[in-house]
Amino acid sequence: MDFTKVRQKLVPWAMKGGLAILDQGVFSGSNFVISILLARWMSAEQYGTYAVAFAIFLFLLNFHQALLLEPMLVFGSSVYRKSLRGYMKALLVIHLGISLIMVVGLSVAAVITFKMRNADGLPIALIGIAIAAPCILLFWLTKRTFYLKLAPGPSVAGALLYCALTIGGLAIVYRHGLLSTFTALLLMGVGGLGASLTLLAYLSLRLPKEERSPTISDTWSRHWRYGRWALGANAMMWIPINAFYPLVSKFGGLAQAGELKALMNFASPMLQTCAALSSLMLPYAARVMSQRACDGVNVIFRRMTLLCIACAIPYWGVLIAFEKPAFRLLYSGRYMEVAYLMPVVALASIAGSAFFGPSIVLRSLEAPKLVFAAVSVSSCAAIAVGIPLTHEFGVSGAVWSIVISEALAFVAAVVLLRRKAGRVAEAAPTLFAVSASE
Repeated sequence: MDFTKVRQKLVPWAMKGGLAILDQGVFSGSNFVISILLARWMSAEQYGTYAVAFAIFLFLLNFHQALLLEPMLVFGSSVYRKSLRGYMKALLVIHLGISLIMVVGLSVAAVITFKMRNADGLPIALIGIAIAAPCILLFWLTKRTFYLKLAPGPSVAGALLYCALTIGGLAIVYRHGLLSTFTALLLMGVGGLGASLTLLAYLSLRLPKEERSPTISDTWSRHWRYGRWALGANAMMWIPINAFYPLVSKFGGLAQAGELKALMNFASPMLQTCAALSSLMLPYAARVMSQRACDGVNVIFRRMTLLCIACAIPYWGVLIAFEKPAFRLLYSGRYMEVAYLMPVVALASIAGSAFFGPSIVLRSLEAPKLVFAAVSVSSCAAIAVGIPLTHEFGVSGAVWSIVISEALAFVAAVVLLRRKAGRVAEAAPTLFAVSASE
């Protein structure tokens, strides 16, 4: 074995993978810190309002990711890799259109919610999302551009700027007694807009000009053909966790939604780590399949799955060993009544991490409809089982429902991937050789 060649390939990928994780960690860590600080500084009811509002934002993120971010990683690394400047301009116009739809929809929802009884602070929180979501999603779009070139370095700088703006702003409003769900969301929007403008200025100087640029209609057509299935898949992926915030608040009040959010905060770092690796590996896998058919798909699948599981198990091992000190440290002794559910959350997180393996292979094969099929099975099971369990057992029932859903999603994705591999292997026998000896 030529160790020099292995080292030459391994070291750059290790550095890029580390930067991708750092990038995702800084950005998501900012939101994690905001969530923890709000849990410490707000009442359980106020924090429950934030949990419901943030779940709505994550739904919008899934919508945006399906139609823009995920297809961008596939097509920007293959079809449009030589016309990135024009491609980005088209994506920005599409983002503007999607943002207008979001703002109108959220504004209407805020008015309807305001007229309902027991709305508490949800209407003003929806207005906060309407302002913040387009800015944060623009930041996500801008960040992903650097992954098309497998160069996440500038994206890390943007994430640091976002962190400074949001956390710094949060400290200022708290000091002046202005902290609320609305101001927290507003600060996240300000951070996203500031970081986006900085990265866009950098891209305008770095991206080469090309003679031919893709049209908006051509770009949207490709994205829609791919994203319509990814849209369904992402919507279904939102259900297993985020749908339980409004369910728990319906059955047990906003305070229980706050308890569930406090628990699921611990799963967030692991989820974001897998998402960071996925962002790096998806364009790489798409490029490999564009250039060399589908050689190496099985290797990518197994390595990605094992890597995510290998990250998840030690993380949760440490957290479970120190679950009570962790709750005391992060929440100043609050929410201790749900600390015993930490091992159950760990099961859900490990199963969810494993799902990234088959999911990224199916997406890179431009088969998001199979991802949609897998998560549809799990999400339907989550709702069917979760509603009665949550009604009967509250937060505990919700968490066990999430475990069932995540495990079913992984199993379904593996089964569908093997079937897909079998069909592809008929056309190209060397494409995907699943064997125990490899």
